[in-house]
Amino acid sequence: MARPMKWRKVCCLPESNKFGPLDSPADRKNRVTMTVDEYETIRLIDLEGFKQAECAKQMNVARSTVQGIYMEARKKLADSLVNGKVLLIEGGEYRLCEGLGADCGRGCHRHRRGRGTIYNGTPSRL
Repeated sequence: MARPMKWRKVCCLPESNKFGPLDSPADRKNRVTMTVDEYETIRLIDLEGFKQAECAKQMNVARSTVQGIYMEARKKLADSLVNGKVLLIEGGEYRLCEGLGADCGRGCHRHRRGRGTIYNGTPSRL
């Protein structure tokens, strides 16, 4: 029997989910789709400065899982940048964190004020 899927904890969705050349169509040939959990590994490791083990703890998965997700995310990011493809961020196997508990670490953006985050249960768009 297969092992049940373990959802990846994600603390915030991207403010924009489409990036790339403005003059390119986003058809299947000219786009790369990055999942939300792949985006979260890029955010935590490259932007927030987490080590892979810290990222794994934050996302509630194994370090080896984070390593695989991160490698795939970097490959997609490079494909978009080098080949001039539109990058779409959507889908994946994740759940948004509540942003309230002690298990919500230093990389969580759910409790911060700002664009596209949740503050006191209400979406905030500046």
